[in-house]
Amino acid sequence: MPPIDPLLIPLLLVGLAVLCAALVCVVAILRAERRDVVAVVRALPELAAVMIRFRRQRRK
Repeated sequence: MPPIDPLLIPLLLVGLAVLCAALVCVVAILRAERRDVVAVVRALPELAAVMIRFRRQRRK
């Protein structure tokens, strides 16, 4: 069996972290009440706009 590349370990850990975060998000959405999920989804465009404005201000 070939040895494991040391650079592969952090990549695998990041992949596992992303997978766990996605699983937590899906479970949270499934357990939430419908009106809560709708409110969050409706707020996403405004949140995205704020983040874009913040990012543009930091670049100046």
